Amino acid sequence: MKLLAIVGNNASVSYNRKLLAYMQQRYAGQAAIKCQEIRDLPLFNEDLLHQFPTSVKALIANVEAADGIIIATPEYDHSMTASLKSAIEWLSSSYHSLAGKPVMIVGASYGIQGTVRAQMDLRHVLDAPGVEACVMPGCEFMLPNCQQAFDKQGALTDAKTLKFLDQCFDKFLAFIRMIGQAPKEEKHMSQGKTINWDATYDVVVLGFGGAGATAARFAADAGAKVLLVDSAPEGHEGGNTRYAGQLVGSGEDFDQLKAYYKKMSEPMDLDEDMIDTYVDGMVNMRDYLKRYLGVEPFSVAHDWDHSKVDLTGMVHEYPEYPGSESYDMLLVHNGFLDAQLWKVLKKQVTDRANAIDVWYSSPVEHLLEAEDGTVIGAQIETDHILKNIRAVNGVVLATGGFENNRKMVQDYLGVAHLAPVGSMYNKGIGIKLGEEVGAQMWHMQNYESIGLLHGLTLATKPGERGLLLQRWPHIADGSVFVAGDDGSRYFNEAEANRHGHIYYHGDWKVPVANDHPHLIFDATQMAAFKQAGVTGVDLDAVAIKADSLADLAKLIGADPQILTKTGENFSHFIELGEDYAYGRDPATMRAFDDGPYYAIALEQIMLNTQGGPQRNTRAEVLDPANQPIPNLYSAGELGGINVNNYQGGNNIAECLIWGKIAGENAARPKGGAQAATTTQPAAATPDASTSASEHQATSSVTAYSQTSAADYPVGPDQYIGVSDNGMGDRLVVRVTYKDDKIQDVEVLQQSESGDVGLKAIHELPAKMVAANTPEVDAVSGASVTSNALKEAVAQAVAKAKGEK
Repeated sequence: MKLLAIVGNNASVSYNRKLLAYMQQRYAGQAAIKCQEIRDLPLFNEDLLHQFPTSVKALIANVEAADGIIIATPEYDHSMTASLKSAIEWLSSSYHSLAGKPVMIVGASYGIQGTVRAQMDLRHVLDAPGVEACVMPGCEFMLPNCQQAFDKQGALTDAKTLKFLDQCFDKFLAFIRMIGQAPKEEKHMSQGKTINWDATYDVVVLGFGGAGATAARFAADAGAKVLLVDSAPEGHEGGNTRYAGQLVGSGEDFDQLKAYYKKMSEPMDLDEDMIDTYVDGMVNMRDYLKRYLGVEPFSVAHDWDHSKVDLTGMVHEYPEYPGSESYDMLLVHNGFLDAQLWKVLKKQVTDRANAIDVWYSSPVEHLLEAEDGTVIGAQIETDHILKNIRAVNGVVLATGGFENNRKMVQDYLGVAHLAPVGSMYNKGIGIKLGEEVGAQMWHMQNYESIGLLHGLTLATKPGERGLLLQRWPHIADGSVFVAGDDGSRYFNEAEANRHGHIYYHGDWKVPVANDHPHLIFDATQMAAFKQAGVTGVDLDAVAIKADSLADLAKLIGADPQILTKTGENFSHFIELGEDYAYGRDPATMRAFDDGPYYAIALEQIMLNTQGGPQRNTRAEVLDPANQPIPNLYSAGELGGINVNNYQGGNNIAECLIWGKIAGENAARPKGGAQAATTTQPAAATPDASTSASEHQATSSVTAYSQTSAADYPVGPDQYIGVSDNGMGDRLVVRVTYKDDKIQDVEVLQQSESGDVGLKAIHELPAKMVAANTPEVDAVSGASVTSNALKEAVAQAVAKAKGEK
């Protein structure tokens, strides 16, 4: 077992360092303890989050490699040291390296209270959101009068103190094993070892997004008892499907659609059978939506009113490619970017509560294998307890991509950071699980973008979702350009992107992301921006201002000479009548004025990644010899089929197509194995073969859509309103309405997105009260949540007025 012992101060002489050194020596036979100094760390600084100092990177790597953490804290002014607090801030700012890590706290002090206040303070910090360490309860080892506690060899001398330290350390090792952070005699790799099963299912589906919901539903329809798990808390499941445009790729002519997809994939090689399976699924998508989801498909190509929101460019993103005219995108109703397809898919799960159990906030840690390499289950952490779950017939990986795993983004995509705009729970666990069982990876370098210019948004802080800006008038028209890290331009700003891909020497590519690109413009352009209005952006708050381009370059970390020359060249190209650098239409360019000049920090958006374990036409995960790993399947963006160019609607179609294939094949009995249950509800009876209890035939899904106004208490002049049209489950409000006025608006239930969605939840009720109407302006970036809240409040007000 590997433990990391952190010295909680930066002093050259420290009794806490001495205590850890003694523990390292005393317990060498039980664990490998590595002492970690923090004195070389700089103070935490958000300005450095895009370029972590080397010492911080080393600390993060050491913490992530450890099975458990020991922190020795002194006590300064009734608290921990500033240096220790700073170190924890580094560990929680982006990588969240302490999340789920077992932590033991010890402390040595000169006084008689032995760091009691510092330890209490440290426990509060370690429990904070974003830190979320698993601190061992009790066993508070505090060493008072530390200057007299050690002999000349650095050993503790008091027998009672030693006995208590031994007890604390033994309990810490047991604590680590209990929560599953260290291998329990390698039982997660079960080859040749006995596994104590905590529950048995026919199929275990990992990931409750569009692909996972589809796989679970079809496995249940095939007669399987299914466990569906997700790392997100209840109400925040859905993966990228929840945040997507809800557009499903489809078509009518197989040959034309195949030609279109093959052209988008060139020059990459792709198995012909995989293409055929994918295209056949899209050709039959209209019938799929009717038959399996019970909806009448709405065609974007034929039924959408493009005069309101023009989606023409999205329907046929590559109109010059053969077969593009055969492509269509389907919706479940006349609306998009509103999570409605996701809600339909989730309802397929809740409608099968007798066959599908759902666990939220339950990350998977490992896959479990038999001696012959067959996947037989998974280790899943739920309620901070690691459980071994048997899958009789199959496990389906549907955990999405790695958008929120900074290390994977750097390793596989070769960029320092990107701004995710989808689920914040896609952290690449499916890749880790696949690697554990020897899966072949493919398409690891592929990701899609979206947004302004070539797929940019305002720069975000690590761990935050990027803002998907829909409208910025004149952003590529006038005295404005985008400067890369050194201050030079790197693309044609006026060129429309195709899911982040721009034209590049005969192909369409996502440009290499700059670390800190900036929008550069002058005073004339600032006035144009303000006159047109940029929804959701406070220009004065985000813009950096300087009197010259050289001074501006110094403020944004660019080369003053290069940025100045870039501005001069920009104006010179206008005089010449041609942009000799990137071919931008001179009609969209205006010479820069005499200043002042402005810069706004930007960041490249990451819509989703495509890489992961390779699958075949049966949704079986393959090993490097292209042989199926027995009983392991996958669906969705994890190991997606899309490669090179991307057409909108492709990933959602893939979730539905391979979700169905994976669910049905995973449910098929293998080798005469006994099914976990029948399709009928099963009683809770002992499982004789595993000594575990059979699961109850009920689901932990809370079907919010079933709640009604009658389920919530009301007082005098209070009325309940509901809406099912938000980004999450049912939204419920209680409105106090008296004397023809809205007196109060309370949000009783919601599961909207945790950033801009919550902004609407927090801001709009007060505005509705002040305006005495639910018809207030929506919060930018949260129009769906805003409209759902307005709908619910309007319903309550209508009740108050006696209207239907």
